[in-house]
Amino acid sequence: MPSPLTRNIATFALVFSLFLLSGESAFPQAGKHLLDPKIRDVLHEELSGELAKEHVIQITRHHRIQGSRGYRAAANYVLDQLRSYGFSEQDAYIESFKSDGKVHYQTWQSPSGWDIESGELRMIEPHAERIVGYPEIAMSVMTYSNSGDVTAELVWVGRGTDDSDYAGKDVKDKFVLATGYGGSVHRLAVLKYGAKAVVCYLDDDRAREYPDMLQYTGMWPKSHELDRVTFGFNLTNRQGEKLKNLLGTGTKVVLRGQVQGIGLESYFMDVVVAHVRGTEFPDEEIVFTSHLDHPKESANDNASGSAAILDMARSMRSLIRENKMVPPKRSLRFLWVPEFFGTMAYIDAHPELKGAILGGKFLANLNLDMVGENTELLHSKLILTRTPDSMPSVLNDVIANMADMVDQMDVRTPRGSLSAFNYRVTPYSGGSDHMMFNERKVPGIMFSHSPDYTHHTSEDTPDKVDPVELERCEMIASGAALYLANLTPAQARNLTYLAYSQAAGRLAEAMGLASQMSEFGAQSTVEQMWFESQNILNHALQRELATVASVLNFNSEKSTQSLIRTLQEELRNHHRFYSQQLTTKAHAAGAPAETSPKAETEDQRVPVRLTRGPLDFGLPQGKLPEAERVWYTGKQFNLNGDLRFELINFVDGSRSVSDIRNALSAEFFPVSLNVVARYISDLVKVGALQWRE
Repeated sequence: MPSPLTRNIATFALVFSLFLLSGESAFPQAGKHLLDPKIRDVLHEELSGELAKEHVIQITRHHRIQGSRGYRAAANYVLDQLRSYGFSEQDAYIESFKSDGKVHYQTWQSPSGWDIESGELRMIEPHAERIVGYPEIAMSVMTYSNSGDVTAELVWVGRGTDDSDYAGKDVKDKFVLATGYGGSVHRLAVLKYGAKAVVCYLDDDRAREYPDMLQYTGMWPKSHELDRVTFGFNLTNRQGEKLKNLLGTGTKVVLRGQVQGIGLESYFMDVVVAHVRGTEFPDEEIVFTSHLDHPKESANDNASGSAAILDMARSMRSLIRENKMVPPKRSLRFLWVPEFFGTMAYIDAHPELKGAILGGKFLANLNLDMVGENTELLHSKLILTRTPDSMPSVLNDVIANMADMVDQMDVRTPRGSLSAFNYRVTPYSGGSDHMMFNERKVPGIMFSHSPDYTHHTSEDTPDKVDPVELERCEMIASGAALYLANLTPAQARNLTYLAYSQAAGRLAEAMGLASQMSEFGAQSTVEQMWFESQNILNHALQRELATVASVLNFNSEKSTQSLIRTLQEELRNHHRFYSQQLTTKAHAAGAPAETSPKAETEDQRVPVRLTRGPLDFGLPQGKLPEAERVWYTGKQFNLNGDLRFELINFVDGSRSVSDIRNALSAEFFPVSLNVVARYISDLVKVGALQWRE
């Protein structure tokens, strides 16, 4: 068997000969950026963070709750702007989906429609005082509150989200004061224990540090609760503590709350759609998304992303019209969506929206959610979230390359900050609409910022939005999309080298992690730790092989195919070398020489999906008997939202329960087979999955 050095020399010679024949340099220059400098320069000139910020200001004039008339007004603003940029009725339009709190899109219950005119909370006793009002502070009225007029005594219930919080307290026909999330408090206080309305404030570290900041919460009623919803108010920490302290002294506190307007209603979720049509492969698409919804004060979240892709659509239309840029070969689609719910409704209506693995032609998703933070004011940084392991893609490497390009540019605007560019490329995490696309096997990356102390609060205002940061994010996203939309055979080969070099590095990182995992402890754990470490390495190999192969989704020219096969084999050589290292280490630690790494137990049942899109966040708990829900609140169940999302993504009709457990463990950390098996079994029980016969 040839040594690793001999194999490396042979591989290099083969690759070098291929490129001598093609007349190209064998490797891209060190530090070379992927995007054609001419495209970079015209984008830099045309994209405008200043115009994008003007859109932020206009969008934040609307109280744009999912399914509300305020959201529709914001959607119409976006559509009007697209029309003014020259987008035709065929290339820019709105698709509407019923939103009444009852209709479901796959496993997702639509939110109710909602509209109110005014709201006010006053203290009547021990003295008269106006506490908060709507519409001046739009977040003050909990979203999805109904209209009403209540004068009642106030009762303190702590967090108010657990039955024990109500023990020994008479809340019937009263106002309830609590620190839990508004909808959870309302569900117990009003729907279960008969209170009239709720008043909530948060008392976490952030709220105490910024005591005059009001945090957004909502009712989010379930279908069977719609006719019993009353209303609630959100207060600042300072206001909430004042009321709590009055009650603590034994003072009787009487409040009057009024909400006027329609309240809950049957309405619609609107998705704004715009197209830049491709010239050679119009059916193959790259999709930009930004959620347009959120309360009126929400500027960075996510008026910023909505404004950014609106400016990107304007810029591309303008550059093409003025012949400064040729139209892309592949189509670009822009979607302004109601977060999660509207995206799910759109996916439900468009079964063709799926990635290449599923036989579709949607090749990438760039999701911009909170991209305008003034990093000097908020002490935050740009987070570029990679695709999950269930959706390996070269898109990650392209985005990282574009970010490095922007880091070396001097992006400035007349009214922008003087901040240095600060970004990180991080492992997958959820929390936005890229989740929907990754589940449909469309590789999706999220652009966001963290930390942001104003998130979901009344302090998320346009003054904290930076035109410079908006333009940087626009540049990265536009550059990546146009590069992939127009990928030539020569560019594809250069991209393959980039993908391979990054893949080899990530495989080496996986070996480092696997080696740490195999720092064997007690004799009884040697073989299990060997299995876990080998599992990490095997999983990484498959991920990186798929990453390099994903270049073919954008250009499948024969020389690229040949190069990919060559470099994939080299990744396998690295893997074999690393695997032998782990084996040697395991045998030295006491594993029998004749054994190979094995799991302690296996579960060969194969689950099958029955729905499209990510599962509703409340499954399976929401449909299980109450006695069976308890398990999900205990310490044994340690699958957070990202793990549950990935678990479902690994359900492909061929992986067994054990296979899913192993993939999940390699991506995150070792998880219990029993926990994975029970979670999947409960999803089968509630009808979200079934077992393959």
